[in-house]
Amino acid sequence: MPDKPTDGEIFGIPYNFERPSISRMLKAYWQPGDGMLVEKPFGIGYTLNLANWRSWVALAVVGGLLWNERSGSGDGGIEDEEPVEVVVED
Repeated sequence: MPDKPTDGEIFGIPYNFERPSISRMLKAYWQPGDGMLVEKPFGIGYTLNLANWRSWVALAVVGGLLWNERSGSGDGGIEDEEPVEVVVED
């Protein structure tokens, strides 16, 4: 019985289940000249290329959204509103 492949593509999505090494991890996340998304060094799919400026913008936007959600500034959230009485006439 032949061994199963540890890397390749399925339906156009890359996968890699080889044992990761430090050098392969560093090379995967820092690829100057490539696009914003690169193949993951371990697992299924894509990850951010930290050598691309667009990845840092995406991380900043996600971080800002998380910070805004967790800060609970009380800017009109549902928990701050009082109940409203609704009158329906027949």
